[in-house]
Amino acid sequence: MQVQHMTQAAESVESMPTVRRRQPGRWVAAAVVCVLLAMLVNTFVTNERFQWDVVFDWFTSDRILAGLGRTIQLTVISMLIGIVLGLVLAVMRLSDNPLLSGVAWAYIWLFRGTPVFVQLLFWGFISALYPRLSLGVPFGPEFTSFSANELISPFVAAILGLGLNEAAYMAEIARAGILSVDRGQAEAAQALGMTRGLALRRIVLPQAMRVIVPPTGNQAIGMLKTTSLVAVLAYPELLYSAQLIYSANYQTIPLLITASLWYLLITSVLSVGQFFVERHFARGSVISAGATDRRGSLRRLAARLPGRRP
Repeated sequence: MQVQHMTQAAESVESMPTVRRRQPGRWVAAAVVCVLLAMLVNTFVTNERFQWDVVFDWFTSDRILAGLGRTIQLTVISMLIGIVLGLVLAVMRLSDNPLLSGVAWAYIWLFRGTPVFVQLLFWGFISALYPRLSLGVPFGPEFTSFSANELISPFVAAILGLGLNEAAYMAEIARAGILSVDRGQAEAAQALGMTRGLALRRIVLPQAMRVIVPPTGNQAIGMLKTTSLVAVLAYPELLYSAQLIYSANYQTIPLLITASLWYLLITSVLSVGQFFVERHFARGSVISAGATDRRGSLRRLAARLPGRRP
């Protein structure tokens, strides 16, 4: 009888007419957005000062493509330095040794607390502080010595400025990922005979990647755009290459649009890559909320059926 009543109630609910809720505000907002988009497209098409013909003439020029290659090179090398050094700093920061933890904290405090633009200038003018860089024993003989101007070229200064700064941010990202893994798993691994380093590599880091990967992708996209600051070192990456061109032909806006289009294209590619990497590391880690809700609903329905205990 109870099941029959439930069936009848369900049928009566299904037979009721469905009335959509009126939402005039949503339609007004959509209309305003459409008008603004139409105005934006119109000004892009009708304003001759954008000089789209000049933009696309320079879009695939050798000088722009060479600058783009240097930008990608800077991004890849700086991110590799930042990820590797950041992971080391994160492990040092979590160490029980107060010296290691303190040194890592001081490094992160220093490089996160000063602008990357200032750091690039320091590395570019490092010869003013140290005209010669030497290797040797403290208060002892020198093994070898180099001229700072010859050793720290604009490319090396750019890599040092970007990579060392990125390491400070990656250290905090990696530390958050490691702390997100339950401490009991590392303790259980050590109880099975694993060393602390082996447990970190085999147990903790693979699980921490789900937390580390998304912000790392954002950092890579940010690094691509941050390389534009290297123009202060007169290194011909993408933006500085465009500046060299428009300083000669005075086509400032078209060349800036050309550089911006390349930045947008590369960041779009990186965003797609980030999506697939995140999906790879998230496999088998999360049960969908919808499946959980359905299972709970089935359990509650089964408990209400006659002859079943709640």
